Amino acid sequence: MIFRQFFEPVTSTYTYLLGCEFSRKAILIDTVASEVDFYIQQLEQLDLDLVYTLETHVHADHITGAGHLRDQIGSKSIVHRDAGAMCADLLVTDGVQLQVGDIEIKALHTPGHTSGCTSYLIGDRVFTGDCLLINGCGRTDFQQGDSGVMYDSITQKLFTLPSDTLVYPGHDYKGQTVSTIKQEKSLNARLGNGKTREEFVQIMNDLDLAYPKFIDEALPANKACGQPENDQASIVQG
Repeated sequence: MIFRQFFEPVTSTYTYLLGCEFSRKAILIDTVASEVDFYIQQLEQLDLDLVYTLETHVHADHITGAGHLRDQIGSKSIVHRDAGAMCADLLVTDGVQLQVGDIEIKALHTPGHTSGCTSYLIGDRVFTGDCLLINGCGRTDFQQGDSGVMYDSITQKLFTLPSDTLVYPGHDYKGQTVSTIKQEKSLNARLGNGKTREEFVQIMNDLDLAYPKFIDEALPANKACGQPENDQASIVQG
């Protein structure tokens, strides 16, 4: 499998490119609109055909490039049904499996940061978006966030994966690129070392976080797959 991890520094967003070496078909997870030309360049250099763009959720911190990639190279956008992104080409639910060449993808519904958050399990790695971060997790104080639901998603879905499963988050602000389920279960400051649901909820309730910097721009744009100028179907926050 061809694998690349890209970092967009303005919003500290990770985007992931995965390609099948035999079919030359590929997917991108959590694209950023400003990087679309770069993605296309990388696909051309690697001789890959982009089939899907997968969203882990409707983002509040950056604008997706899904719609622009769809227009330019014909890829199809994917998001969880509960995210409300009706502009997407394919709405997935928990447990849905997709195949792109030899790449097998399983959608895991992991709400809590938003109601439609989805992690994608691919082989020995899981792409967790803003649900589980390295030594942290996404915030739960907007976009239908719920701390208790997030705790359940992480402990009952993600923490039950094999301990050596690689964790690739949607963001990191300290230069970290990858973790493992074992590491997060042991060392995660908010969830690790057997913290209870009540302890986690209290930790999240005590966070004093600033208003998200890009939310007023990003949410309306992502409700239209990154193309608000197209006036695509209006969706609920997710």
